[in-house]
Amino acid sequence: MIAGQGLHTGAQASVRFERAPGPITFVQGGVGATLAELEVASVTRSTTLATRDGRVRIGTVEHVLAALSALAIRRDLRVIVEGPEMPLADGGAAAFHDALAALGIDPSPPELVVARAGEIAVGESRYVFEPGAASRLEVSIDFDDPRIARGASWDGSAASFRSSIAIARTFGFAHEVEALAARGLASHVAPESVVVVAKDAVLFAGRPFSPDEPARHKLLDLAGDLFVHGGPPRGRVYAHRPGHAATHEAVRRAEAAGILDRLHRSLEARA
Repeated sequence: MIAGQGLHTGAQASVRFERAPGPITFVQGGVGATLAELEVASVTRSTTLATRDGRVRIGTVEHVLAALSALAIRRDLRVIVEGPEMPLADGGAAAFHDALAALGIDPSPPELVVARAGEIAVGESRYVFEPGAASRLEVSIDFDDPRIARGASWDGSAASFRSSIAIARTFGFAHEVEALAARGLASHVAPESVVVVAKDAVLFAGRPFSPDEPARHKLLDLAGDLFVHGGPPRGRVYAHRPGHAATHEAVRRAEAAGILDRLHRSLEARA
């Protein structure tokens, strides 16, 4: 079991992973729902999934989903959650990755595939899709701060995700942390789990800060958000200034435009 405080609600939370035959199922308060039955209910600073009747509603799911995407776990798993959101844990996805990897669940291919090259713009965010034989994600960010590197990439392998992407901590700016504290939130978050960018310094504890850590964390979030839709897709996705709301909208638009397709439909079309 992985337990701790949720970042956005401040509530105590825990998550436990169990092998179980069938589709990935989330259980909260004794009520279960498959991943397919959950919808994106909120994208305010994180991704919240919920059933239409609201009996299951789980916030800040993107880090767990990113770990699932790296390990290509798409079935035979039960995710048991206590609390309104996932615990922050190490601030990234390393703890979730290691707990899931220990289950030894066989990997499955993504449901999504990049069917043709295309580009989707959502506000200030831009997503470029290119067909390819394997999944590859790239991000670029722009916080207008010379201490923060602008890009990161992931070759789609579980090994590189664990060594580089999973360890990228949640980050924020000093004024955001002050706003959370004013609401009584994040007061018990372990300093090792977050990076705070202040005017005169980058504040962190534990592992040294790397200039590309924020970009790697943005890539982590992107992988988790794409997993909601059956990805990350087979092919290359480049995202400039990705965000939770923008990513979910970009996937919807890309599917509608035929840029992204479901893998089974793509295989049927070639048969």
